[in-house]
Amino acid sequence: MCLIALAWRPGHALPLLVAANRDEFHTRPTAAMAEWPDAPGLIAGRDLQAGGTWLGIGPGRRFAALTNIRDPHAEQGSRSRGELPLRFLLGNQGPEAFLNELRREADEYSGFNLLVGDRHALWHFNSHGGQVQALPAGIHGVSNAGLNTPWPKLERAKAALAAVQDEPDEPSLFALLADSTKPDDAALPDTGVGMELERLLGSVFITSPTYGTRASTLLFIYADGTRRIIERSFGHDGRPSGEVRFER
Repeated sequence: MCLIALAWRPGHALPLLVAANRDEFHTRPTAAMAEWPDAPGLIAGRDLQAGGTWLGIGPGRRFAALTNIRDPHAEQGSRSRGELPLRFLLGNQGPEAFLNELRREADEYSGFNLLVGDRHALWHFNSHGGQVQALPAGIHGVSNAGLNTPWPKLERAKAALAAVQDEPDEPSLFALLADSTKPDDAALPDTGVGMELERLLGSVFITSPTYGTRASTLLFIYADGTRRIIERSFGHDGRPSGEVRFER
């Protein structure tokens, strides 16, 4: 998962609203979001190469989402980051306790951001910064750097989410995730991958023959515990290839 915009509003009828894109190589085998037969109550996409996930909901009204940190010069971890959302979703620790325990083994993974919580609490951990923090109410976003790092595509997504958060509808939320606007070169971050790749990765929605936005996901978590999650999949040409939805 490479871009997550969210509205976190404790005490609201809709405490958590999430709009997220997963960007990945098109050759990486993936199963669309579903309830996992080997983990009842877990609803998530599945990385068929390493076995993990990038975003999902689980028993106990749990939520978890992951993004990678883009740093081509960093040492690569020995374990798959995709196991991290699963560990929280299928566990019984609270968000803060889970992330504080994870801090001690974070160097076993390549760089990541992890969001974990439910309708009552939402916590974030960035493995490069090492800080476990409860998110304050508001509009937040994370891509492949830190929480709320002002990359142009993340700022666009957050602004679009803020504009519809009072009356969030699926078409508007999917539209913000489909934004293919390319920022000016001067506004792009320098993450060490070269300007050509920075341009490709600079939009909310990414399209190329080899790498791009594979799925867009909307998640609504209501104060009464009801959850609605919708995933739209895309092919290498950026066209929709399927959609699934679940309500729990």
